[in-house]
Amino acid sequence: MSATIAGPATKRLTLPQREWTRLAVLVLLECAVLAVLEPNFLTEFNLYVLLRGLAVTLTVAFAQLVVLAVGQLNLSIGAIGGMVAVCTGGMMEVWGVPTLPAIALGLLLGAAAGFLNGIVTTRTGINGFVITLATASAFTGITIGLNDAEPFYNLPARYVAFGQARIGPFPLIGIVTVIVVAALTLLFNRMLLGRQILAVGGNARAATLSGIPAGRIVVVVHVLSGLLSAIAAILLMARLGSAQPSIGSDWLLPSFAIPIVGGIALTGGSASVVSAVLAAFLIALIENGLVLTKADPYWIQFLLGAIILGAVGLNRMHLTMRRPGARP
Repeated sequence: MSATIAGPATKRLTLPQREWTRLAVLVLLECAVLAVLEPNFLTEFNLYVLLRGLAVTLTVAFAQLVVLAVGQLNLSIGAIGGMVAVCTGGMMEVWGVPTLPAIALGLLLGAAAGFLNGIVTTRTGINGFVITLATASAFTGITIGLNDAEPFYNLPARYVAFGQARIGPFPLIGIVTVIVVAALTLLFNRMLLGRQILAVGGNARAATLSGIPAGRIVVVVHVLSGLLSAIAAILLMARLGSAQPSIGSDWLLPSFAIPIVGGIALTGGSASVVSAVLAAFLIALIENGLVLTKADPYWIQFLLGAIILGAVGLNRMHLTMRRPGARP
Protein backbone atom coordinates (compact mmCIF):
# COMPACT_ATOMS: atom_id res chain seq x y z
CA MET A 1 0.00 0.00 0.00
CA SER A 2 1.47 3.36 -1.01
CA ALA A 3 2.05 6.02 1.66
CA THR A 4 -0.33 8.66 0.37
CA ILE A 5 -2.76 11.04 2.01
CA ALA A 6 -5.36 8.29 1.75
CA GLY A 7 -3.29 6.31 4.24
CA PRO A 8 -4.69 7.96 7.38
CA ALA A 9 -8.25 7.49 6.11
CA THR A 10 -7.56 3.81 5.49
CA LYS A 11 -6.10 3.49 8.97
CA ARG A 12 -9.16 5.17 10.42
CA LEU A 13 -11.49 2.76 8.65
CA THR A 14 -9.59 -0.35 9.77
CA LEU A 15 -9.05 0.85 13.34
CA PRO A 16 -12.48 -0.32 14.62
CA GLN A 17 -11.65 -3.88 13.57
CA ARG A 18 -8.37 -3.78 15.46
CA GLU A 19 -9.25 -1.72 18.53
CA TRP A 20 -12.97 -1.60 19.25
CA THR A 21 -13.50 -5.32 19.73
CA ARG A 22 -10.50 -5.74 22.03
CA LEU A 23 -11.44 -2.75 24.16
CA ALA A 24 -15.13 -3.72 24.27
CA VAL A 25 -14.24 -7.24 25.42
CA LEU A 26 -11.96 -5.85 28.14
CA VAL A 27 -14.67 -3.46 29.33
CA LEU A 28 -17.27 -6.24 29.48
CA LEU A 29 -14.88 -8.57 31.31
CA GLU A 30 -14.01 -5.87 33.82
CA CYS A 31 -17.69 -5.11 34.42
CA ALA A 32 -18.38 -8.80 34.99
CA VAL A 33 -15.47 -9.17 37.42
CA LEU A 34 -16.47 -6.08 39.41
CA ALA A 35 -20.12 -7.17 39.49
CA VAL A 36 -19.10 -10.51 40.99
CA LEU A 37 -16.45 -9.27 43.42
CA GLU A 38 -18.09 -6.00 44.49
CA PRO A 39 -21.86 -6.04 45.09
CA ASN A 40 -21.89 -2.22 45.31
CA PHE A 41 -20.62 -1.87 41.77
CA LEU A 42 -24.04 -2.19 40.14
CA THR A 43 -25.84 0.11 42.57
CA GLU A 44 -27.48 3.12 40.99
CA PHE A 45 -25.42 5.60 42.98
CA ASN A 46 -22.08 3.99 42.12
CA LEU A 47 -22.93 3.92 38.43
CA TYR A 48 -23.96 7.58 38.67
CA VAL A 49 -20.62 8.50 40.27
CA LEU A 50 -18.77 6.49 37.62
CA LEU A 51 -20.59 8.14 34.70
CA ARG A 52 -20.41 11.62 36.23
CA GLY A 53 -16.62 11.43 36.48
CA LEU A 54 -16.41 9.88 33.03
CA ALA A 55 -18.33 12.78 31.48
CA VAL A 56 -15.56 15.22 32.41
CA THR A 57 -12.57 12.91 31.90
CA LEU A 58 -13.68 11.86 28.43
CA THR A 59 -14.07 15.49 27.34
CA VAL A 60 -10.55 16.19 28.62
CA ALA A 61 -9.27 13.22 26.62
CA PHE A 62 -10.90 14.55 23.45
CA ALA A 63 -9.11 17.87 24.00
CA GLN A 64 -5.83 15.96 23.70
CA LEU A 65 -7.01 13.54 21.01
CA VAL A 66 -7.69 16.25 18.41
CA VAL A 67 -4.13 17.58 18.82
CA LEU A 68 -2.58 14.11 18.78
CA ALA A 69 -4.38 13.51 15.49
CA VAL A 70 -1.97 15.97 13.80
CA GLY A 71 1.02 14.55 15.66
CA GLN A 72 1.30 17.35 18.23
CA LEU A 73 0.82 17.67 22.00
CA ASN A 74 -1.05 20.13 24.18
CA LEU A 75 0.39 20.41 27.69
CA SER A 76 -1.80 23.42 28.52
CA ILE A 77 -5.14 21.60 28.64
CA GLY A 78 -5.38 21.71 32.43
CA ALA A 79 -4.16 25.30 32.62
CA ILE A 80 -6.80 26.38 30.09
CA GLY A 81 -9.44 24.56 32.14
CA GLY A 82 -8.40 26.29 35.36
CA MET A 83 -8.33 29.72 33.71
CA VAL A 84 -11.76 29.21 32.14
CA ALA A 85 -13.19 28.01 35.45
CA VAL A 86 -11.95 31.02 37.43
CA CYS A 87 -12.95 33.53 34.75
CA THR A 88 -16.40 32.01 34.26
CA GLY A 89 -16.98 31.72 38.02
CA GLY A 90 -15.87 35.32 38.49
CA MET A 91 -18.26 36.51 35.81
CA MET A 92 -21.13 34.67 37.49
CA GLU A 93 -20.37 35.62 41.10
CA VAL A 94 -18.62 38.99 41.00
CA TRP A 95 -19.86 40.66 37.84
CA GLY A 96 -23.35 39.15 37.88
CA VAL A 97 -23.22 37.93 34.28
CA PRO A 98 -26.16 35.57 33.56
CA THR A 99 -25.30 31.90 33.40
CA LEU A 100 -25.58 31.26 29.66
CA PRO A 101 -23.64 34.37 28.54
CA ALA A 102 -20.96 33.60 31.16
CA ILE A 103 -20.65 30.05 29.85
CA ALA A 104 -20.47 31.31 26.27
CA LEU A 105 -17.70 33.75 27.19
CA GLY A 106 -15.86 30.97 29.03
CA LEU A 107 -16.02 28.76 25.94
CA LEU A 108 -14.80 31.66 23.81
CA LEU A 109 -11.89 32.17 26.23
CA GLY A 110 -10.91 28.51 25.92
CA ALA A 111 -11.04 28.69 22.12
CA ALA A 112 -8.96 31.90 22.19
CA ALA A 113 -6.32 30.22 24.37
CA GLY A 114 -6.21 27.35 21.89
CA PHE A 115 -5.90 29.81 19.02
CA LEU A 116 -2.91 31.40 20.76
CA ASN A 117 -1.28 27.97 21.08
CA GLY A 118 -1.88 27.18 17.43
CA ILE A 119 -0.85 30.48 15.93
CA VAL A 120 2.37 30.71 17.94
CA THR A 121 3.23 27.10 17.04
CA THR A 122 2.72 27.65 13.31
CA ARG A 123 4.31 31.10 13.13
CA THR A 124 7.44 30.20 15.07
CA GLY A 125 7.85 26.62 13.85
CA ILE A 126 8.67 25.61 17.42
CA ASN A 127 7.37 22.23 18.59
CA GLY A 128 3.92 22.45 20.16
CA PHE A 129 5.29 20.63 23.20
CA VAL A 130 7.48 23.65 24.03
CA ILE A 131 4.84 26.25 23.14
CA THR A 132 2.06 24.69 25.22
CA LEU A 133 4.45 24.10 28.11
CA ALA A 134 5.14 27.84 28.12
CA THR A 135 1.52 28.90 27.68
CA ALA A 136 0.44 26.49 30.43
CA SER A 137 2.63 28.44 32.84
CA ALA A 138 1.19 31.73 31.58
CA PHE A 139 -2.42 30.54 31.85
CA THR A 140 -1.79 29.22 35.36
CA GLY A 141 -0.32 32.56 36.35
CA ILE A 142 -3.44 34.33 35.08
CA THR A 143 -5.65 31.91 37.00
CA ILE A 144 -3.84 32.48 40.29
CA GLY A 145 -3.43 36.22 39.80
CA LEU A 146 -7.07 36.96 38.98
CA ASN A 147 -8.35 36.08 42.44
CA ASP A 148 -5.29 35.23 44.55
CA ALA A 149 -6.08 31.52 44.04
CA GLU A 150 -9.40 31.87 45.89
CA PRO A 151 -12.33 29.81 44.58
CA PHE A 152 -15.77 31.17 43.71
CA TYR A 153 -18.52 29.42 45.64
CA ASN A 154 -21.66 31.47 44.95
CA LEU A 155 -22.54 30.11 41.55
CA PRO A 156 -26.12 30.22 40.19
CA ALA A 157 -28.31 27.61 41.89
CA ARG A 158 -29.72 26.21 38.63
CA TYR A 159 -26.25 25.77 37.21
CA VAL A 160 -25.09 23.85 40.28
CA ALA A 161 -28.31 21.82 40.30
CA PHE A 162 -27.64 20.80 36.70
CA GLY A 163 -24.24 19.49 37.77
CA GLN A 164 -25.84 17.26 40.40
CA ALA A 165 -28.98 16.20 38.55
CA ARG A 166 -29.45 12.73 37.17
CA ILE A 167 -31.96 10.42 35.57
CA GLY A 168 -31.45 7.10 37.31
CA PRO A 169 -27.69 6.48 37.13
CA PHE A 170 -27.18 8.85 34.18
CA PRO A 171 -25.90 12.36 35.09
CA LEU A 172 -27.36 15.23 33.11
CA ILE A 173 -23.89 16.67 32.48
CA GLY A 174 -23.33 13.50 30.47
CA ILE A 175 -25.69 14.88 27.84
CA VAL A 176 -23.04 17.44 26.93
CA THR A 177 -20.41 14.71 26.61
CA VAL A 178 -22.71 12.65 24.39
CA ILE A 179 -23.12 15.68 22.11
CA VAL A 180 -19.32 16.10 22.01
CA VAL A 181 -18.91 12.41 21.11
CA ALA A 182 -21.46 12.72 18.30
CA ALA A 183 -19.86 15.91 16.97
CA LEU A 184 -16.33 14.46 16.92
CA THR A 185 -17.56 11.23 15.33
CA LEU A 186 -19.18 13.31 12.59
CA LEU A 187 -16.01 15.37 12.22
CA PHE A 188 -13.61 12.46 11.73
CA ASN A 189 -15.91 10.19 9.75
CA ARG A 190 -18.03 12.45 7.58
CA MET A 191 -16.46 15.91 7.27
CA LEU A 192 -13.72 17.19 4.98
CA LEU A 193 -12.05 18.96 7.90
CA GLY A 194 -11.66 15.66 9.73
CA ARG A 195 -10.02 14.04 6.71
CA GLN A 196 -7.71 17.02 6.39
CA ILE A 197 -6.71 16.75 10.06
CA LEU A 198 -5.80 13.09 9.62
CA ALA A 199 -3.97 13.82 6.37
CA VAL A 200 -1.83 16.51 8.03
CA GLY A 201 -1.10 14.14 10.89
CA GLY A 202 -0.17 11.33 8.52
CA ASN A 203 2.16 13.39 6.33
CA ALA A 204 2.11 17.17 6.64
CA ARG A 205 4.34 17.75 3.61
CA ALA A 206 2.25 15.51 1.35
CA ALA A 207 -0.91 17.17 2.64
CA THR A 208 0.50 20.61 1.82
CA LEU A 209 1.47 19.48 -1.69
CA SER A 210 -2.12 18.26 -2.12
CA GLY A 211 -3.44 21.74 -1.38
CA ILE A 212 -4.33 21.26 2.30
CA PRO A 213 -3.34 24.30 4.42
CA ALA A 214 -1.39 22.39 7.07
CA GLY A 215 -0.67 25.47 9.20
CA ARG A 216 -4.34 26.42 9.30
CA ILE A 217 -5.32 22.87 10.25
CA VAL A 218 -2.85 22.93 13.18
CA VAL A 219 -4.43 26.18 14.40
CA VAL A 220 -7.92 24.67 14.05
CA VAL A 221 -7.10 21.58 16.16
CA HIS A 222 -5.60 23.77 18.89
CA VAL A 223 -8.76 25.90 18.89
CA LEU A 224 -10.85 22.71 19.20
CA SER A 225 -8.57 21.53 22.01
CA GLY A 226 -9.01 24.80 23.90
CA LEU A 227 -12.77 24.71 23.38
CA LEU A 228 -13.03 21.12 24.66
CA SER A 229 -10.88 22.02 27.67
CA ALA A 230 -13.29 24.85 28.43
CA ILE A 231 -16.29 22.53 28.12
CA ALA A 232 -14.68 20.09 30.56
CA ALA A 233 -13.97 22.94 33.00
CA ILE A 234 -17.55 24.22 32.88
CA LEU A 235 -18.91 20.69 33.42
CA LEU A 236 -16.58 20.17 36.38
CA MET A 237 -17.58 23.53 37.86
CA ALA A 238 -21.22 22.46 37.77
CA ARG A 239 -20.32 19.10 39.31
CA LEU A 240 -18.30 20.65 42.14
CA GLY A 241 -20.65 23.58 42.69
CA SER A 242 -17.70 26.00 42.70
CA ALA A 243 -15.01 27.49 40.47
CA GLN A 244 -11.76 26.13 41.85
CA PRO A 245 -8.37 27.39 40.58
CA SER A 246 -7.15 23.81 40.96
CA ILE A 247 -9.51 22.63 38.22
CA GLY A 248 -7.43 21.00 35.50
CA SER A 249 -4.36 20.39 37.66
CA ASP A 250 -4.74 16.60 37.32
CA TRP A 251 -5.91 16.44 33.70
CA LEU A 252 -2.63 15.90 31.88
CA LEU A 253 -2.14 12.20 32.62
CA PRO A 254 -5.66 11.01 31.74
CA SER A 255 -5.69 13.25 28.67
CA PHE A 256 -2.85 11.13 27.28
CA ALA A 257 -3.82 7.80 28.82
CA ILE A 258 -7.25 7.55 27.20
CA PRO A 259 -6.27 8.28 23.56
CA ILE A 260 -3.15 6.11 23.83
CA VAL A 261 -5.05 3.16 25.30
CA GLY A 262 -7.60 3.78 22.54
CA GLY A 263 -4.87 3.07 20.02
CA ILE A 264 -4.14 6.51 18.62
CA ALA A 265 -0.70 6.84 17.01
CA LEU A 266 1.51 9.41 18.72
CA THR A 267 2.93 10.30 15.33
CA GLY A 268 -0.49 11.50 14.17
CA GLY A 269 -2.75 10.49 11.30
CA SER A 270 -5.30 8.52 13.33
CA ALA A 271 -8.23 9.25 15.61
CA SER A 272 -10.96 6.92 16.84
CA VAL A 273 -13.68 8.47 18.96
CA VAL A 274 -15.31 5.13 19.79
CA SER A 275 -11.99 3.61 20.86
CA ALA A 276 -11.38 6.63 23.09
CA VAL A 277 -14.81 6.17 24.69
CA LEU A 278 -14.12 2.50 25.37
CA ALA A 279 -10.64 3.28 26.71
CA ALA A 280 -12.14 5.90 29.03
CA PHE A 281 -14.63 3.33 30.32
CA LEU A 282 -11.82 0.82 30.84
CA ILE A 283 -9.72 3.24 32.90
CA ALA A 284 -12.75 4.54 34.82
CA LEU A 285 -13.71 0.98 35.75
CA ILE A 286 -10.18 0.31 37.04
CA GLU A 287 -10.30 3.45 39.18
CA ASN A 288 -13.80 2.66 40.40
CA GLY A 289 -12.78 -0.89 41.30
CA LEU A 290 -9.83 0.38 43.33
CA VAL A 291 -12.10 2.82 45.17
CA LEU A 292 -14.65 0.10 45.94
CA THR A 293 -11.93 -2.19 47.26
CA LYS A 294 -10.54 0.71 49.35
CA ALA A 295 -7.14 0.41 47.70
CA ASP A 296 -4.47 3.05 48.26
CA PRO A 297 -5.20 6.02 45.93
CA TYR A 298 -1.56 6.06 44.85
CA TRP A 299 -2.14 2.73 43.09
CA ILE A 300 -4.44 4.55 40.67
CA GLN A 301 -1.58 6.75 39.48
CA PHE A 302 0.73 3.74 39.30
CA LEU A 303 -1.73 1.76 37.20
CA LEU A 304 -2.38 4.69 34.87
CA GLY A 305 1.34 4.99 34.23
CA ALA A 306 1.65 1.25 33.68
CA ILE A 307 -1.33 1.27 31.31
CA ILE A 308 0.20 4.09 29.25
CA LEU A 309 3.55 2.28 29.01
CA GLY A 310 1.80 -0.94 27.98
CA ALA A 311 -0.34 0.84 25.38
CA VAL A 312 2.67 2.66 23.91
CA GLY A 313 4.51 -0.66 23.70
CA LEU A 314 1.59 -2.28 21.88
CA ASN A 315 1.32 0.63 19.47
CA ARG A 316 5.04 0.38 18.76
CA MET A 317 4.71 -3.34 18.12
CA HIS A 318 1.79 -2.79 15.74
CA LEU A 319 3.78 -0.19 13.79
CA THR A 320 6.73 -2.58 13.55
CA MET A 321 4.49 -5.41 12.32
CA ARG A 322 3.06 -3.16 9.59
CA ARG A 323 6.49 -2.30 8.15
CA PRO A 324 7.36 -3.85 4.78
CA GLY A 325 8.87 -7.26 5.23
CA ALA A 326 7.50 -7.67 8.75
CA ARG A 327 5.73 -10.87 9.63
CA PRO A 328 1.93 -10.50 9.80
